[in-house]
Amino acid sequence: MSEVTLIGTRLAEVGREFVFRGESSACEGCPYRSQCLDLSPGTRYRITDVRENAQTLDCAVHDGGVRAVEVEPAPVPANVPSKVAYAGSKATLAGSCPYTDCPSHAYCVPDGVDFDAEYRIDEVLGDPPHDYCMLDRDLTLVELAPREDTS
Repeated sequence: MSEVTLIGTRLAEVGREFVFRGESSACEGCPYRSQCLDLSPGTRYRITDVRENAQTLDCAVHDGGVRAVEVEPAPVPANVPSKVAYAGSKATLAGSCPYTDCPSHAYCVPDGVDFDAEYRIDEVLGDPPHDYCMLDRDLTLVELAPREDTS
């Protein structure tokens, strides 16, 4: 189900994904706080619609102001241990990884996923982008269900 929120005008494009990080100190006293801060912190969202004819509002965080968009929780591509990589099953991430140059790092440490939480696997995507795991983990690339759909 989509929600209406405000986002920086430079970021307001259909298909863009972001992880809502919560309130900035610059938000204090803003008259639009309730419209911007209505998302769940730590959740990945995808913009599904940019409201046309909506005015651009001044913002202390976004230099070009903010505008209204519709968003919905987004699935998260992630590497999980291969032994639990089945569509419909629940999985946790294998653990953090210090190898930031690895082509799989963004999938082993994805934004919008907690290491200690379980997520439902929506789809198995296949082999991860790396040729060899420096931590010797056997991993499979999957798509995790959006946070609010994990029950």
